[in-house]
Amino acid sequence: MTAIPSHIITEISTIVGSDSITTRIEDLHCYSYDGTAKPHLPDVVVFPQSTQQISEIMQLASRQRIPVIPRGAGTGMTGGIVPLHGGIVLTTTKLNKVIEIDRDNQIGIVEPGVITAELQRAARHQGLFYPVDPASLKYCSIGGNAAECAGGPSAVKYGVTKDYIIGLEVVLASGEVIHAGARTEKSVTGYDLTRLFIGSEGTLGIITRLIVRLLPIPPHKETFLLTSHSLRRTTEMVSEILNNHIKPCTLEYMDKTAIAAVSEFMEKPPSESVKALLIVEIDGEKPVVAEQAEKLRRLIEGQEEFQLRQAATQDEIEDIWQARRAISPSVLKLRPNKISEDVAVPRSRIPELVEFTEQLAEELELIILTFGHAGDGNIHVNIMLDRAIPGEAEKGAQAKDRLFKHAITLGGTLSGEHGIGFSKAPYMSYELDEATLNLMKRIKNLFDPNNILNPGKIFPDHNTLD
Repeated sequence: MTAIPSHIITEISTIVGSDSITTRIEDLHCYSYDGTAKPHLPDVVVFPQSTQQISEIMQLASRQRIPVIPRGAGTGMTGGIVPLHGGIVLTTTKLNKVIEIDRDNQIGIVEPGVITAELQRAARHQGLFYPVDPASLKYCSIGGNAAECAGGPSAVKYGVTKDYIIGLEVVLASGEVIHAGARTEKSVTGYDLTRLFIGSEGTLGIITRLIVRLLPIPPHKETFLLTSHSLRRTTEMVSEILNNHIKPCTLEYMDKTAIAAVSEFMEKPPSESVKALLIVEIDGEKPVVAEQAEKLRRLIEGQEEFQLRQAATQDEIEDIWQARRAISPSVLKLRPNKISEDVAVPRSRIPELVEFTEQLAEELELIILTFGHAGDGNIHVNIMLDRAIPGEAEKGAQAKDRLFKHAITLGGTLSGEHGIGFSKAPYMSYELDEATLNLMKRIKNLFDPNNILNPGKIFPDHNTLD
């Protein structure tokens, strides 16, 4: 594709202002990649400050058939914000206002560039909380969370992003501005367009405002660290906890390789004999939490392969969570490169998935570690490799392919929260039949007939730009 003509750059500059646009090569590189580390340069990066500016940009892009790639904080892991065909990277960092926290109706109205932790802080000032808590919450944006339908450790009890967004303002490829949903708990007026946009990865429209559901802050929480000498028993314990009428708000899992990678961050790291661990948190009214905690203790009693420790102080809680959130960067000391995946399977099939990854690692002579949101079956699989070693990248690709196929045979899915982007697009047919994929493509074509919104994502063959 040829570069955007200078007169079009001038028109965009007129729309957003000269201080909200850049074509400097240094800046273009900064907006060319995400966690996939496979960059493609855009032609221009713009920082709109209003829905109206985005509408005008999309009208121009639609007339000129210019690709537009919506971008939040750039924390994605599947290439969702990589400008594969150049064009305009439209970043929402200046649309960063918490417009309203309505305590009486327990909702918030925010712009897409609001950092997730900032929304949580604003809600807490009103005695409310936004339950979705991705590991990158301190720097990911709510708009990006919506585009990918982000989850997090609390999803086992509270659900994921789609469960908390009840209304949207969206700019379409044509520049039209539409509104979906409402600020009421119930709304069945027409089709549920809100859910359609959540998880659509910027391929159907650009989200410019969100109405989010908030909840009262739970008055009490207890945190437990459950370590085990048996990997299989640890993964089996996930279903056992939930089937014993224990409803944790967090049920996180780490295997021995992940534990070893983050042990330096823990004041009291588990012994080397520990093969896996679970972080279990229970929240709610204090008597209910106490009752649930006692059920957990009784469940673990007499099982010699387990050791249960309750965090007694806030420092101990922070110690546990610092280790969990340090996994992704820490594992790079094992190998300089990694393939980060996040398949999801039914909880009862987690032991089979984890055992398969261990066999795969041994067979291919790779380091493969597993961790993640065991409470909802969303397991993160990191395939560690060194691309400088001949043949290792190919073995990593083989491991990824076989992981996806095995997850599907277990009744699982390609992604629990990372989305598809371009890195998982070639594998979509593993999970979805041709009729389903074709219907999705027709929906994409209806919203974006010229395929200018984030082309090359989800459907790599759906591309009129080449």
